[in-house]
Formats: sequence, structure tokens, C-alpha cells
Amino acid sequence: MGRILSILLAVCTLGWATPALADVQLSFHSFNGSVLFGRYPHAFIVLEGELEETGQAINENYGFTAKTVSTRILNGPVEHDIMIEEPKYIRKTNRHFTVTISDDQYREVIALMRAWRDAPGEYYDLDTRNCIHFVGEIAKIAGIRIEYPDNMLRRPKKWLNYITSLNPQLGANLID
Repeated sequence: MGRILSILLAVCTLGWATPALADVQLSFHSFNGSVLFGRYPHAFIVLEGELEETGQAINENYGFTAKTVSTRILNGPVEHDIMIEEPKYIRKTNRHFTVTISDDQYREVIALMRAWRDAPGEYYDLDTRNCIHFVGEIAKIAGIRIEYPDNMLRRPKKWLNYITSLNPQLGANLID
């Protein structure tokens, strides 16, 4: 009887020792910007974790920007680029909220990033297709409610605070 009890106990504890499922964390960041230091306000995303299906480690970030910053930006579409930030820069930005996404959602995010990066012509427009729009389209993949009020299209931190307030399920705080 004691041996059977020991075997049952061993079988039951195997269920408790299962590894945690892998996941990818998708974080939404803003940078306050400073014309004096050559960086304008900016919104971007950070992906960290690992894919459940393969265990592949993920440590990536993407932001949509104009390829060249000049006064041409004020007059309509200009050539675009995807900006990848250095870790030391990311630490100096505002992380507004983080959500967990599935492997399929991760692949959707990457496909969207590539579509924006590889679009032909002049695709960046300060008022209709900037870093906020890019981040917003990624947020939609994660099921986050998105709106683009006109008075926030050039104010990433204010906009991400607004998105935070539209989505109380995120449990995030507004950033001062």
C-alpha cells in the first residue's frame, strides 16, 4: 500500500513541476523629445520574451520615422524608415504599458512592421502616417482600443496616455 501511495504522489507532483509557458511581452514606449538634443518626440514598441512554439528568444524594438528629418516633413509625405533603438536609449523612455501576445500576434506585428518598412515611395506623413499611427496599428493586433485625436498626432506621450485611459483593462497608470 505504501508503494502505491508513493507512486501516486510522484505522478501527482509531476503536474506541479511543468515549465511556464513561453510568451512575448509587447511594450509601448514614448520619448519626450528635445529639439536641442536632436531627438523629436517619438513612439515605438519593444518585444521581449520567447516564442512558445520554438523557444526562440525575442528582443526587438521598432519605431516608424522619416528617413531624413528636415522641414520637408511639414509639407507632406517623405521617405520613411523603421528605427531600432539601442538598449541604453530605451531605458530613458516612458514605458506606458505592456501586454502579452501570442506567437501568431508576434508574427502579425513583424509582418506589419515589414509592410511599413518595405512600402515603396514616400510613406511617412506627419499628420496621417507617423510613429503614432504605426504603434496604433500594432496595438490593434494586441486587441487594444485605438483612436487618433487630431490634437495628439504629434504628441506621442500624450497620445499613449490617452490610449491608456481608453483601455482600463491594461491596469496601467498615466505618465506625467
